[in-house]
Amino acid sequence: MTESTRPTAGLKLGSRGSPLALAQAEETKRRLAAAVPALAEEGAVEIVVIRTTGDRVQDRPLAEIGGKGLFTKEIEEALLDGRIDVAVHSMKDVPTWQPAGLAIPAILPREDPRDAFFSPHGGSLSALPEGALVGTASLRRQAQVLLARPDLRVAPIRGNVQTRLGKLAAGDFDATLLAVAGLKRLDKQDLLQAVLPTSEMLPAVAQGAIGLQVRADDSRTFEAVARLDDAPSATRVTAERACLEVLDGSCRTPIAVLAELEGERLSLSALVARPDGTEAWRATREGPASEAEALGRDAGQELRRAVGPDFFAVLGLPA
Repeated sequence: MTESTRPTAGLKLGSRGSPLALAQAEETKRRLAAAVPALAEEGAVEIVVIRTTGDRVQDRPLAEIGGKGLFTKEIEEALLDGRIDVAVHSMKDVPTWQPAGLAIPAILPREDPRDAFFSPHGGSLSALPEGALVGTASLRRQAQVLLARPDLRVAPIRGNVQTRLGKLAAGDFDATLLAVAGLKRLDKQDLLQAVLPTSEMLPAVAQGAIGLQVRADDSRTFEAVARLDDAPSATRVTAERACLEVLDGSCRTPIAVLAELEGERLSLSALVARPDGTEAWRATREGPASEAEALGRDAGQELRRAVGPDFFAVLGLPA
């Protein structure tokens, strides 16, 4: 079906099948129905579940099975071949380069980007006993945990919220971390034990942000989806992803970036660290929100110069 004959209604949203991904797809469906009257009709928007590589492989850390794109590749393929009309992504999982023919016209209002901390020993890293075991599959979290507490141990843990908290309750780990945004979108904010300050645990790039991806030549869908774009959230995500792009970030690279807005001013904090937490580099920027991309790229370039080519060589990344 060509762009000119495709109906406005009858959109198919592509999503992973995890509870969080489906909650994000349902949020997108509700927002589309509110913004486009034709899409408010029963059955006008369908959610299509697509299993990704990241969903299939649960027994290894993401860094070992390919890094970024593990949760997006199959969904983007479905978008390109017309099986779906809109891909609903957690933006933290989306590579900084876009496949030819695809575009992201909307970032939904961003949820709290911070990380939540869970432990029977207390509500902070400082409360953990010496040598305690922290469960996380994120090198970003691992590096910052070890930066704060070099005496701690870190081991991989994957699975949904219940799985991870179940392992914690069973005594397999002394602590674990989860995204606050995920808990809120799953309506599980009552489980929150403590929220780590960003000064101690800087979030992943675009954590808490949902991006909607469409075929660039599908003007009707593009225009409908673009109505959902939240400009402040898009500005923050643009700055963070610009920093990440300069750093050639992947799941093998402990990188954390957070952009915040106050009126028309944007402030950005970025961090690159060694996975073992033995060394870290930081950069900050502040300037007009209209220069979000330039501020992010400038911070990324500073960090790239600071870490030097040896850092990327050790991780097997291009210098």
